[in-house]
Amino acid sequence: MNSRQTAIHRRQFIKSLCAAVPVFSFDQLVMGLPLGVRFVNVAREAGLQAKTIFGGEKKNKFLMETTGCGCAFFDYDNDGWLDIFLVNGTRFEADWKAAEAPVSRLYKNNRDGTFTDVTIASGIGRTGWGQGCCVGDYNNDGHDDLFVTYWGDCALWRNEGNGTFTEAAKKAGITTNPGNGQRRWNTGCAFVDYDRDGHLDLFIANYIDFDPRTAPLPESGPCLFKGIVVACGPPGLAGGKNILFHNNGDGTFTDVSQRAGILKTQGTYGLGVVVSDFDNDGWPDIYVSNDSTSSALYRNNHDGTFSEIAIEAGVAFSPDGKPQAGMGVSVADYDGDGRFDIVKTNFAGDTSSLYHNLGNNFFEDTTFQAGLGRNTRFMGWGVGFFDFDNDGWPDILTVNGHVYPEVGQPNDEQGYRERKVLYRNLGNGRFADVSHDAGPGILEPASARGCAFGDFDNDGDVDVLVNCINDTPQLLRCDSQVKNNWLKVKTIGVKSNRSGIGARIYCTPAGGRRLMDEVRSGGSYISQSDLRIHFGLGGAQKADLEVHWPSGQVDRVGGVKANQVVTVTEGNT
Repeated sequence: MNSRQTAIHRRQFIKSLCAAVPVFSFDQLVMGLPLGVRFVNVAREAGLQAKTIFGGEKKNKFLMETTGCGCAFFDYDNDGWLDIFLVNGTRFEADWKAAEAPVSRLYKNNRDGTFTDVTIASGIGRTGWGQGCCVGDYNNDGHDDLFVTYWGDCALWRNEGNGTFTEAAKKAGITTNPGNGQRRWNTGCAFVDYDRDGHLDLFIANYIDFDPRTAPLPESGPCLFKGIVVACGPPGLAGGKNILFHNNGDGTFTDVSQRAGILKTQGTYGLGVVVSDFDNDGWPDIYVSNDSTSSALYRNNHDGTFSEIAIEAGVAFSPDGKPQAGMGVSVADYDGDGRFDIVKTNFAGDTSSLYHNLGNNFFEDTTFQAGLGRNTRFMGWGVGFFDFDNDGWPDILTVNGHVYPEVGQPNDEQGYRERKVLYRNLGNGRFADVSHDAGPGILEPASARGCAFGDFDNDGDVDVLVNCINDTPQLLRCDSQVKNNWLKVKTIGVKSNRSGIGARIYCTPAGGRRLMDEVRSGGSYISQSDLRIHFGLGGAQKADLEVHWPSGQVDRVGGVKANQVVTVTEGNT
């Protein structure tokens, strides 16, 4: 019997003890069990040493300098090993020489724990106010492409399949500027086949209509945070409009934002974007985490249009009906009831939000009931549900960092650089903060922004990539002694889009409960995690898989052995 099986038996004993002698709660007793997992920052050893540049390091004139950048885990060369992409920014006052200008960077996985910078060779480097990124094979050629959002013109990097990329946004018709001399502030994005025609469409969130020539300066208000003069906004500034591009199937896109109902929303100031079939009707819906106002939930109407229902669904505000400063967002069925729930990070002084899906497009805010209401001092950005101990229950990680460098670094945990928060899923609808037991990578403070999740060293546990503002990135390697089993599923669409984005996968470990997840583009805070779906199996040696494709095709694979990557091709099982 391995250590994790022993821990599971101990949990069962503790539950029976709590029922017989209710002196201690299950939560209190189960936290006495060893975590068995440590996260270690190995970025420097792995070769991720280039600094992400974004605005002033000590003082910011504009809000543009605060949001930072996203990142991506994706296998651009189809060798079975996750590569890394890190979005980069710039500075308003900088006069860069061509060789010194910061560029977004692509790192190839060397399969030995290290990476090689292939930015120049791949042709993917670009300087500018980079924001977020998302991945999907938009032209169905078998090579995942990369979309990068900017303040201004975005980049669609078409993967040529030979280690190089071609910038194709203009040729594809993806114009993200309004045409009146202004530049849109594009943030989160996601590829989504919203009409299920087999071609990936593209959703882009927008923050504010920003122009440095007219934007208010910190002293104009003055704009204050706890008595400190800081950059102004977003309240009082004109909010941006989200965009939906329809894939025409010939390598080009058409802006259908108006026709699809995307512009009919109460919320604005969009940041994080996540796509999921929240109402289990087989059609992808879109959730946008908005800053300083109500968040947005676009329900798919099955006819090429969406209805914005966040307020009536209960995912727009805090439990007391107040708008929140939402940043990142992630989705999982955290309690195993067959419906996808939502976690969202918010501004300091608030908690993260946990929305439990009740079905029929209704959610309940269970932040405090689930144990996420204790932390109010952190400013959350990237976030993800992920099963760090492979026990079959999705855990939660938030990466944090203050928005204003002017706050400095006081002795408490509320400075510009902040530690992360790791919540362990207790399997009873509750989470426990295990940050102090999870290793130095969790406790190391950083000015974190985007984060992505994926098993970069192919050892069966999920690692974390973090992009930091005006600092080097972090690569948090998960070192586990738990020895639980796992299964990864790679999807290849045939009638559906080639990446399999939107496919729902059910995994039933032998003798266990049914798990589920979906293949998603985008998510977290303007970042992209591995498109392969990772399931923790606990002690199970085998599992049955069931894949529901966007086309309606259902494929079943029985008795799959644990601890491997399984490729499922649509209609070929």
